[in-house]
Amino acid sequence: MSASEWESLCDGCARCCLEKLEDEDTGKIYFTHVSCRLLDAGTCACKDYANRSAQVPDCVRLTPENVRTLNWLPPSCAYKLVAEGRDLYWWHPLVSGDPNTVHEAGVSVRGRVYGTEDDVPDADLEDHIVKWPGLLPKRAKLKTRPK
Repeated sequence: MSASEWESLCDGCARCCLEKLEDEDTGKIYFTHVSCRLLDAGTCACKDYANRSAQVPDCVRLTPENVRTLNWLPPSCAYKLVAEGRDLYWWHPLVSGDPNTVHEAGVSVRGRVYGTEDDVPDADLEDHIVKWPGLLPKRAKLKTRPK
């Protein structure tokens, strides 16, 4: 797979751009509704994608090599699905031909981000834990686009 083909797997949901907490005892990952400071929550895109690693040193670049080992990727992540040999969902832009179907299906973070990591102190992140990023909305689970 070429680099551009790999990049095209991103569905634009931005769930991976949410701040996450890990329980040190169990390793369980908890998503918050607080985003990376570079996320444009309206477009669900990085404000400086090309330079994100320089601006946010802990930003993880997804690669074919590491995607299988990252336990914090949401269940809908196309990188994860492809690595597991599974099909993409109907709402993925490569399937639907429409970059807005990820929002239509309720998979993206659009309208669900409380604030950025600059707005919420690390000590307060526990107060912002949410379950929805680790789940798929009902309409996203459908085999085809709802009429």
